[in-house]
Amino acid sequence: MAREKRKVRVGEVISDKMAKTVIVAVRWKQNHPIYGKAMPRLTKFYAHAGENQCKLGDLVRIEETRPISRLKRWRVVEVVERREIAEVKPEELDREVLAATEAQPLDGDDDQSSEEESTQ
Repeated sequence: MAREKRKVRVGEVISDKMAKTVIVAVRWKQNHPIYGKAMPRLTKFYAHAGENQCKLGDLVRIEETRPISRLKRWRVVEVVERREIAEVKPEELDREVLAATEAQPLDGDDDQSSEEESTQ
């Protein structure tokens, strides 16, 4: 296939956990068949990244290529923009939420405790 005829897409890397493979999400719009309103769509492409130059969140340009594996039919051509994604571990979020809820007693808890005291 001539390089001029290959499809080229630009998307965001949503997963880089595999060896030499990234998943790229390409966002596009499609008109609704009846109402005509543009609806956002998302397509995921498995792309070959030979040197693992892509990181999670990067904006990359991918190009159609021969089948490399069962799912990979695209290749990363270049990293258009490097983006940083803040890594937050679920354990840290749980601790913050627990600390916030313990610091502020719920209004319903106060009512129930006063009702229990009055019944005794």
